Amino acid sequence: MSVPRMHEAASPLQICRIMRPDDANIVGNVHGGIILKMIEEAGCIVSTRHCNTQEGDRCLAVLARVEKTEFLSPMFIGEVAHVTADITYTSTHSLEVQVKVVAENILTGAKKLSNKAALWYVPCSLKNVDKIMEVPPIKYASAEQEEEGRKRYDAQKLERLETKARIEEVVPPQPNSEQHTVGFSQSSLIHLVGPSDCTLHDYVHGGVTMKLMDEVAGIVAARHCNTNIVTASVDAINFHRKIKKGCVLTVTGRLTFVSNKSMEIEVIVDATSLVEAEKGKYRAVSAFFTFISLDKGNKPLPVPVLKIEGEDEQRRFEEGNARYLQRKAKRMAAQGRPQ
Repeated sequence: MSVPRMHEAASPLQICRIMRPDDANIVGNVHGGIILKMIEEAGCIVSTRHCNTQEGDRCLAVLARVEKTEFLSPMFIGEVAHVTADITYTSTHSLEVQVKVVAENILTGAKKLSNKAALWYVPCSLKNVDKIMEVPPIKYASAEQEEEGRKRYDAQKLERLETKARIEEVVPPQPNSEQHTVGFSQSSLIHLVGPSDCTLHDYVHGGVTMKLMDEVAGIVAARHCNTNIVTASVDAINFHRKIKKGCVLTVTGRLTFVSNKSMEIEVIVDATSLVEAEKGKYRAVSAFFTFISLDKGNKPLPVPVLKIEGEDEQRRFEEGNARYLQRKAKRMAAQGRPQ
């Protein structure tokens, strides 16, 4: 049995772009979806380069999952986004890419860390999209680094299985719902997948889907608060099934939990093929977004209390509260402060 040849990981990739008015909301904050799209583009490039360093079919790295993404500080029109992507772990059929986004004020030279994310890709053959290629193994600086990567791989694999088990349908809201209820702010966006949305395989870029999800979540948050809102973080985004060109996407967002200064919004993406209608609708992607409300000075504002109606909303609220407390505990642990 031959031992796979170890490869040097592809050199870290950096892409840069100045933020334009059409990247931002009406008060100048860059949309979270724009940043997510840039993060995914960088991850796709560095992953595809690495996976094509071996013999065999040429392949394209396809996004399978995005780990929790932190929006550490807002980005504004006129700033330059520096997006750096680096491969940090490889399994037999997948690879982890860690991405950092730095915002630069080109007038003053000041820089700030804006975002951190971890993404998982799988390489698909260009000859047969259903054929998953093997990933060239990378060299690690130490055995400890490799073991830490393996732990992250096992954890995300388990969570993906748990997420599939808890998928549920979204019920349309009642007409004339009362303000600050789930139904009042629940929103949907319909999008026809065209060629510009797709990869060489004619499947949707993960970044395109994430941008649509962020837009819907932003509408939900704005309807609930009636203020300027920004993306604070995104829990793991799971890509359950591929989305092909010609599909109609229904992207739906609904509030699940509200704390004093944040909102958790569940966003799901259902897909239906126009040319293969007999296959029916299927769940393609799901995630939880966290938004905060800001005043004119970009300081957090209190969020209106969410009015709960029914057992299902109460259950989702309690589950959201548990996730909120878990996120808070992780933040405090990372900061090294006692709880």
